[in-house]
Amino acid sequence: MKTKIYQYLPILLLLAAVSCTDEKIIPPVKPVSPVIDLNWQFESTPVWEDNFDNGTTPDAAKWTAEVGAGGWGNNELQSYKATGNATVENGNLVITAKKESDAGRNYTSARLISKAKGDWTYGRYEVRAKLPSGRGTWPAIWLLNSDNFYGPWPTSGEIDIMEHVGYDQDNVHCTIHTASFNGQLNTQKSAGTIVSGASTAFHTYRVDWTPYSVTGYVDDVKYFTYINPNTGVSAWPFNKNFFMILNIAVGGNWGGAQGVDDSIFPQQLVIDYVRVYKIIQ
Repeated sequence: MKTKIYQYLPILLLLAAVSCTDEKIIPPVKPVSPVIDLNWQFESTPVWEDNFDNGTTPDAAKWTAEVGAGGWGNNELQSYKATGNATVENGNLVITAKKESDAGRNYTSARLISKAKGDWTYGRYEVRAKLPSGRGTWPAIWLLNSDNFYGPWPTSGEIDIMEHVGYDQDNVHCTIHTASFNGQLNTQKSAGTIVSGASTAFHTYRVDWTPYSVTGYVDDVKYFTYINPNTGVSAWPFNKNFFMILNIAVGGNWGGAQGVDDSIFPQQLVIDYVRVYKIIQ
């Protein structure tokens, strides 16, 4: 007896349905829109600032003193202390590096952070400062990711508003570090500029940080730009909260590359003000 194909039609339809159910449906890949320059502006009134006009010590509502003597990842020689190395005098914050023993180290200094007291994504960061001098000093004004969102350094990023090493007087630097571009690989993105009298007069160090770029200035003159390459967080982790750090290191991989001159101490990083302006989006 011949079997009609329509007798098996229900079974064939069931098998087809099961087969379709088992197939993985892959949605189309949505292209990532590149970030373009929208000529971002910044508010004219600071969203956060410290003019160091009150008291004799840094405002505890804005700054925390980090302590420790473990080299800080750079083979630095100082011990950062909670007290005695950061004072407020005559309307300025004064961070002093000293030749003295503490915690097994021969130098002391201070490192102030705004973490959990001043944290921001994007913005204009402006600091008016007078730098220390002398071989072995390494002052910095910089930003780090507030919670290591993408992982430990350098994966979550670093923005150096200003760095200076005393053996290379008056040459200041603005730098970014990421997983792809960092000091360990010697691939960091950086630029330097000569600031005449960096240690004898106040100058204004600034970074404008937008979704498109990080741009560095001294006295409103632009000398560094890093543009978002739109290749992911390994090159651009700069879309999360960052906090500010003010410090003087002694020695270390860069600051101590030509040794330390003990005759120069004490040395001071003097800061007139810190101001942060919110981006207008």
